[in-house]
Amino acid sequence: MSEPVNAQDKIRCDACPVMCYIAPGRAGACDRYANEGGRLVRVDPLVILERVQGEGAELVPFLGEADWDGELVRPADTFITAIGAGTTYPDYKPAPFIVSREVDGVDTITVVTEGIFSYCGVKVKIDTDRNLGPERSLVRVDGEPVGHVTTAEYGSQMLSLGGVHHLTGGGKKEGRVTCDTLLALCNRQAVELAVDDGATVVVQAGAAPVVNGVREQRMRVGCGSATVGMFAAQWKGLVDEVVVVDDHITGVISEHQAGKVIGWAPSGIRIKGRRSTPGRYFKVAEPGTGWGGANIDDPLTILGPFDPKGAKPGQSLLMVSTTGEQFAYYELDDALEPVEKPMPDRLTPSVLRIEENCEPALCSVVFMAGAGGSLRAGVTENPVRLTRSVKEAITSITCGGAPAYVWPGGGITVMADVSLMPDNAFGYVPTPALVAPIEFTMSRADYEALGGHMDHVVDIAEARRGMTGRQNDHVLAGRKRVGARGDVAWPTDQRPRGRR
Repeated sequence: MSEPVNAQDKIRCDACPVMCYIAPGRAGACDRYANEGGRLVRVDPLVILERVQGEGAELVPFLGEADWDGELVRPADTFITAIGAGTTYPDYKPAPFIVSREVDGVDTITVVTEGIFSYCGVKVKIDTDRNLGPERSLVRVDGEPVGHVTTAEYGSQMLSLGGVHHLTGGGKKEGRVTCDTLLALCNRQAVELAVDDGATVVVQAGAAPVVNGVREQRMRVGCGSATVGMFAAQWKGLVDEVVVVDDHITGVISEHQAGKVIGWAPSGIRIKGRRSTPGRYFKVAEPGTGWGGANIDDPLTILGPFDPKGAKPGQSLLMVSTTGEQFAYYELDDALEPVEKPMPDRLTPSVLRIEENCEPALCSVVFMAGAGGSLRAGVTENPVRLTRSVKEAITSITCGGAPAYVWPGGGITVMADVSLMPDNAFGYVPTPALVAPIEFTMSRADYEALGGHMDHVVDIAEARRGMTGRQNDHVLAGRKRVGARGDVAWPTDQRPRGRR
């Protein structure tokens, strides 16, 4: 443990494996612990969620006894998060806070700790049709690989960043850059990523992506086929043919089943892509950042010659992308060649309807980590019992008070949306690894049954009174009360009801 000496000497911090020697008035390499007059102090405040009826999500910080009038809200409306709590390193110690409160008549325990995660990363969902790069391509920051492009989802490009191989399996710079990238993304800061053989994209949780310097506006309403199906009836009688251009499935209304059902006449159109089913075409172009996520700026490049058996001069054609951002109107000349014309007023509402049905482009960052390691010893002397308790839904997990999804299978692998967590919920240690908050909540009876550290349980009122004192031999910097967000479930409402 850290041993205070005289105020002029360095002290050694034991909050992570780096074991910094910290001079008076200075902080350690992580900027989380400092030497204050020969004492090791926690620089960041402990974050406490407070559910205040009728006051919404107002933030109410207080960082010292003078800022607090001593009033305590109902214990059920107060939740001590792990943000700023400290760690259990070197892992034999009980968690920094093991707090009891009564919730709905049940004596409930919440075990609070900051985990040091080498096995962690983020999954990034980028709502855009723009192709960011080939699947499995490396994603780089400052030239260092920090992850890869993974399988695209409906209207979204997906990235998998971080992980132990980038944090610890590469060179020192790769590990440092990966850690810095994860920390920034998890704390909802903007990061510029470069995809091998692809685009550059600025990603920030809760903000629109910026692809190759252009801020995206919306994600697609659906693939080309889906768009045809949704709006076929609205185009009937206004235009002779509609093609919805999409990198994945381009839709042609006259051939599509939706068009057939409402009596759409053949137009003689020919598409260069691979026909899947009537009115649905694959690979009309290569992936890119143009029309419908394809590498085209001129939609006519996907058309072959019109069939004179079905086409006629003057026939009208609307071509539109899956977001409505690109559109063009054509009429066939005497040689059955499409000639671009001004967009008729009658078709403008249908393009605007596509735009209206597109959701805003957005970046989502989900933290993912394996909590099946040593931090469990801060909860119980027999760590496997915690794992089993989580798997049996006896114990619930939150991250900074936000709900966490627990993956099936072995260990405790969790995911949490960083946008639901309080500001600056994440830290780091230069091993390198992320420091992330995690809380385990269960009934007192269940905690005792799994072999919990019962001698370290404190009532929430006592915990609140003592939070300016010593904690795991480290002095806390203070507290920060944060109003709970109205759109996030209250942490103890997420807890299982115990053994059945």
